Amino acid sequence: MAEEKSARTKDVVDSTVHLDVKDYYGRVLKKTSDLKSNACVAPSQPLPAFIRQALKNVHPEVCARYYGCGLVVPECLEGCRILDLGSGSGRDCYMLSQLVGEKGHITGIDMTEDQLKVARTYVDYHMQKFAYKKPNVSFVQGYIEALTEAGLEKNSFDIIISNCVVNLSPDKKRVLTEAYSVLKDGGELYFSDVYSSGRVTEEIKNHKVLWGECLGGALWWKDLLLLAEEVGFSTPRLVTASVITVDNKELQDILGDFRFVSATYRLFKIPKGNTKPCQVMYNGNITGVEDSFLFDCQYTFKVDEVVEIDGELASILTHSRFVEDFSFKPPGGPYLSKSVHWFNLWTDPLK
Repeated sequence: MAEEKSARTKDVVDSTVHLDVKDYYGRVLKKTSDLKSNACVAPSQPLPAFIRQALKNVHPEVCARYYGCGLVVPECLEGCRILDLGSGSGRDCYMLSQLVGEKGHITGIDMTEDQLKVARTYVDYHMQKFAYKKPNVSFVQGYIEALTEAGLEKNSFDIIISNCVVNLSPDKKRVLTEAYSVLKDGGELYFSDVYSSGRVTEEIKNHKVLWGECLGGALWWKDLLLLAEEVGFSTPRLVTASVITVDNKELQDILGDFRFVSATYRLFKIPKGNTKPCQVMYNGNITGVEDSFLFDCQYTFKVDEVVEIDGELASILTHSRFVEDFSFKPPGGPYLSKSVHWFNLWTDPLK
């Protein structure tokens, strides 16, 4: 077993793609302005005041070495254990550290030594700034395709986030499989990444700059749906998406007619089975979205407003950290708060 584990790890470590990415993000890129396209630059969008403040508290050097393509801040974070895949310089980790609070914990994993060095340098700085008695952030060197081999326990995280990193992996299915393994039941993979309008050509895949700029490894969005189903996740639910323009003629000529978007999806580790639609009311107790909670591009919940939801979303809400934040109504019955046990009986009478 030990030899098998060592062989699997060696497969990851020896990957040419990983070595190229390490070189690009460790040696070539020193600051955001070194990027040769805008694929990995977060789009301008209004942010809630509490997130803007959390970002202001992050050290300038950590922010300068940040190369994300979106904003990965899911809701209902207090006290959660969160894993950041490809945490880089640690910007998102330090932002989320403030949102989970001293009782929560953030783990960042990255394979690039130079990025981890920046992240680890400022642990004490941020804990003092947040007035925490002990650190609630830690960083692990490892590969996102080999989380358990990096020492991360199975079924140990409430949420996994990732910001423009999954596209850099040559084995996306392995990334999703590992993420599923370390998530708790009811846990969520909430990640922003770059997606293409079709399966990109070998020429694009083999272009080191395009891969480093998050375009060469971009997944066709339909393949994400297939991979998620194969691994066991719920159907990916699109939260936000924005079109990427590649303002670099040399790179655009190679990309041809392929189009790219930066998109955020949420996937859940929930039980499989036939689940019925139902009606729900949001109670407004989630920090930052007290009046209106945009769950995905299809559902926005307003406080005390009745919304009919599909069966899979009903299962997500009742098996995840959101169960305390909604009241549920069975067909023809009254609304029931905190009704996960009733919901299980309704959907599966053998439980």
